Parts: sequence; structure tokens; C-alpha cells
Amino acid sequence: MPLPRLGVVIVTMGTRPRELEALLASVEKQDVPATRVVLIGNATPLTDIETDATKVPLEENLGCPGGRNVGLKMLRESGEVDVVVELDDDGLLVAADVFRRVQQLFATDPKLGIIGFRVADENGQTLRRWIPRLRASDPTRRGLVTTFPGGGHAFSVPMLERIGDWAGEFFFGHEESDLAWRALDDGWDILYEPELVLQHPATPAARHAHFYRFTARNRVWLTRRRLPLLLIPVSLGLRILLTMARIRSASGLKAWWGGFFEGLRTPCGPRRPMSWRTVWRMTRLGRPPLI
Repeated sequence: MPLPRLGVVIVTMGTRPRELEALLASVEKQDVPATRVVLIGNATPLTDIETDATKVPLEENLGCPGGRNVGLKMLRESGEVDVVVELDDDGLLVAADVFRRVQQLFATDPKLGIIGFRVADENGQTLRRWIPRLRASDPTRRGLVTTFPGGGHAFSVPMLERIGDWAGEFFFGHEESDLAWRALDDGWDILYEPELVLQHPATPAARHAHFYRFTARNRVWLTRRRLPLLLIPVSLGLRILLTMARIRSASGLKAWWGGFFEGLRTPCGPRRPMSWRTVWRMTRLGRPPLI
């Protein structure tokens, strides 16, 4: 079986020039070159960046999923790519064989839709939120999972043709879950492969001013879009309980509740609930869609 052709999408706002330069260099040093690399500038002209990648400056900040959709569309329409690798602009591919191993994994498993990389800081430590399973004591445990790290992953283009791209309206937060749930419901596998490492600084997710609001809103949207009706109130109730136990700041709670009610009253996009078979499949994989 021929090895799939790889494309790369990187989205940047131009705020991390040194990190982006290092990432692009690590992409160029891969022992299997990408067929095409697309660099998306979210509300940034990209004029100061020297690269052989295809530069696409956007006038508007579409958020990470919206920006990535621009790159995915370009690669799909080119007809030159079978697998897309997406990387955070402050990440770094430490090893030179990442692309080759991604090719081999997709070539040997036609049901494989998504590969999640292990994200680790410069000391090799992986944060809890970077591990795509509930039992997260061992970040080096390989296996099938129900979601994937947004910072470093690879998609099957045939899968994207069937299930669609990112939910761009999410802008920030839970877009990985939305895409992963659609993939699982369509019968694709998601593999967490910890030997594929993306080095990434250990920054807190809550550093973004809109973190609490978008996280709450998008979780409600995700629930409304993807869960069977019977599970929607259960999921939202569990989310409220977990949030009340975790968030300690008054300003954070205020923003979270604002986002929660925004998610209830605003359009969430097309509703395509997963089957009960997928609910059971996710439960057997160790993470039911309620959590």
C-alpha cells in the first residue's frame, strides 16, 4: 500500500515569531517532507515571516478552528494530500521522524481517522489537560481514545470528507470534542500515540481572557449538537457540578455562567446527535460523552 501524502496546517496570530520560526524549521527537518505546508495568519499579514510555506493572511481573526478550516480547504482542494498534520504555532517537533511514523500508521489502518500526539513541555512533562483520557496517570500509555490534543494531531482527509471540518463557530474551546465525536459516530478510530511528541510550553489554558466564557458556551453547544435528548440535561447538570467544584474565582464563575446561558439561548449549529451505539462505544473506551 502506498504511503499517504502529508500536508501541514499552522495557524498563527503573529505573536510568537521565535516559536513559529523554530516550528517551521522542525517541519522542514522531517525525514519525510510534507507535500505542502500552509501557514494561516489570523488577522496578521505574515509579511515578516520568511518561509517556503504557502502564506494565507486573513483580515479577520477566525479563531483557531476557523483558521484551520481555511488551510484544510486549501489542502483538500489541491488534491495533493491524504493526511493533514496540524500544529500549534508555539509547538516544536523534537524528533525528525514524526511525519514518517504518521504516514506508516495511516497506511496500515484504513479505519484510523485521527492520531493525537503527546504534548509535553521542555522537561518532558505532560499536563493533565493534554492527556485525552480520564485515567491520566500515565501520559505514555498508547491506545484508542475518544478525543485528541488540539496542539498536535493528524487527520485522515477521507474522514474529513465524510464528517466535515472544524466547528468554526466555536472559535476557542471544545472544538476537538465536536470533531472527535463526529468521527467516532462515523466509525473512525482515534489513536493516542505518545511516541509522537510535540514540545509545547506548559501555559495555563485560563490565560486567555475569554477562556471561561467560551468553555462554558461551547460545552453547552456541544451537548445540544451531539448528544441524544435524554443525555442533555444529565450532561449539563454534571458540568455545573464539576464547574462549581473547580472554579474558585468570582470573576471566573461570573464569566462561566455568562457563557453557559449564552450557550442555551443562542443557535448552536446543526443538531446531529450521536447514536446510542457511539455512546456505548465511548463508554467502553473509558470516557462516556457525559464527562
